Amino acid sequence: MDRASQVLAQGVPIGVPNSYRALADHSDVSRSTLYHRARGRRSIEEKAQGQQYLKPWEEDVVVKFLLQMSNTGQPVRMKFIPSIAFIATRKRPVADRPLKPPGKNWAKALEKRHPVLLAKRLGAMDWNRHDKNIYWKVVHWFEVIGKILQDPAILAENVYNMDETGIMLSMPGSVKVLVGKDDKRKHRGARIKRTSVTSIECISADGRYLDPMIIWPASTHRSNWTTFYTPGWQYAYSDSGYTDSKISLEWLKRIFHPQTQERANKKPRVLICDGFGTHETLEILEFCFENNIILCRLPSHTSHKLQPCDVAVFSSLKDAYREQVDRLEQGGVNTIGKQHFTSLLSPAREKAFTPRNIKAGFAASGLYPFNPDRVLRHMPKPPADPDNLIVPRAEEANIGSCPQDEVPQTPVTPVSADGFMSLQNLIIKEVAHALDDTCKQKLERHVLKFTKAGQQGLVREALKDNRIELLNTINNEAKVRRSTKSLVLGKAKVMSYEDLEDTRAKRAEKEAAKEAAKEAKGKGKRGRKRKRTTPVADVSEAETDAPEPEPDEPEPDEPEPDEPEPSAKIMRMSKAPSRASEVQMSKVSARPSVVQMSGAPAGEAEMIPHL
Repeated sequence: MDRASQVLAQGVPIGVPNSYRALADHSDVSRSTLYHRARGRRSIEEKAQGQQYLKPWEEDVVVKFLLQMSNTGQPVRMKFIPSIAFIATRKRPVADRPLKPPGKNWAKALEKRHPVLLAKRLGAMDWNRHDKNIYWKVVHWFEVIGKILQDPAILAENVYNMDETGIMLSMPGSVKVLVGKDDKRKHRGARIKRTSVTSIECISADGRYLDPMIIWPASTHRSNWTTFYTPGWQYAYSDSGYTDSKISLEWLKRIFHPQTQERANKKPRVLICDGFGTHETLEILEFCFENNIILCRLPSHTSHKLQPCDVAVFSSLKDAYREQVDRLEQGGVNTIGKQHFTSLLSPAREKAFTPRNIKAGFAASGLYPFNPDRVLRHMPKPPADPDNLIVPRAEEANIGSCPQDEVPQTPVTPVSADGFMSLQNLIIKEVAHALDDTCKQKLERHVLKFTKAGQQGLVREALKDNRIELLNTINNEAKVRRSTKSLVLGKAKVMSYEDLEDTRAKRAEKEAAKEAAKEAKGKGKRGRKRKRTTPVADVSEAETDAPEPEPDEPEPDEPEPDEPEPSAKIMRMSKAPSRASEVQMSKVSARPSVVQMSGAPAGEAEMIPHL
């Protein structure tokens, strides 16, 4: 409602003449504007609202939806906002419903109409690092580290932060240059070398920095990699080029402890590091305990907010290193290799690791001077749990007793925005005519609020229905992926989709046949398996039909009693597994009964070599 409409709704104040000129002078509104509003002419804003794509209540719901998505960490892209506006009109009657979404510039116009909105470009970040998920971690960190830093024995010169950073040998960034006016090229020539070398750096709260430890991605040390004069530097290597538990322990023993022990003068030293697993091995913890080093681990996914090296130092270091690479390439060096790394990193460290940059990193992290608000003021506090919110009661409208001459007909429950408007007109025109002016104004105000709330509820329902539909679609797609096992379909380097489908179908048929055979086999085996006694009779019958051996000759299956088996074979049998010996003994114990049933002498059954 514009200013002139508000003045007319309030009425003529006491002591002011009942004229448009006197009311205009009293309220500082143009007389002609008051005159036209009193006769029903709409304001420019109301006329513009009638020509807009969305109704005022629909637009309010869309704005609230955009702010809600932004607060949850999932802001809506500008290109998708017209589609959301189109969805918000689904509850309109079919005749009043638009046929297509608004134009591409509608989102920018929406931003101009609502100052609470702002269009800006956002980069992607791991969801675990989002402010919404780390806010309470940061609060807890400052509670813990604050107790340590407030100890009088802890001095700023004894508070350190160490971290590793990977530096690509040659990865130039974007620079600003002066070129010819007709030059249309958007890139500059450069030599890219993506090999990453790790440097372990350590800085103190009073602006100092220690010597680095360089980790080569290699399996040996090469002589031409360290030709540049770097006294005090330590060098290591690993297959991946990253640190491990042994290298971290060696850094403590070779760099941190020797270079900080004398300055500490037996006072405790605080070493802040991230939660990487190689920083918390048993050997490292024992070494820190023996040398009065307090090891403080940052919460997970918070190093970009709380670690001084990441906040202020490493970005300057890499910028300075790229400047050295550009200088070397301008001198005619064709390829940047490991043999150039130390000569490029040394001047870059001197330029980046200034006392001002180091102290700024500790200050921006809220450590020195200790000020958690330096970090928390840039992190919006997550909304409270909706279950713990106390919803205030709505103010009850005291309309007063109003006579009713007749019982009104029960209206139809509205299910669309037009239905709410019809109900509003029915109440105001047919019910409120019997009220006095005060009751009528109060009733109109409450009915308007009720109608607006109902219309906004329908728009919110449309947006939520669309959101649920999107989530159901994504969930159905995920069900297929989760229910499909990861099986090998082929070993050919190139296979078409049709070949993969055929292989998948054949594999499914094979698995189905295997399952069917297993079920059929399981149905045939019922009850407990009985001991087989009939095979002994079968064997005896077979041996009875066979001709008996001569008395002077042993049976063909048995060895000669006078010829023992070779000793080597006995040794191998004695070393055989116990399971094999049990099987052999079972065979031995079963043979006498078979031989006796076949009618052979019992003595021959005992002529079995001793195992």
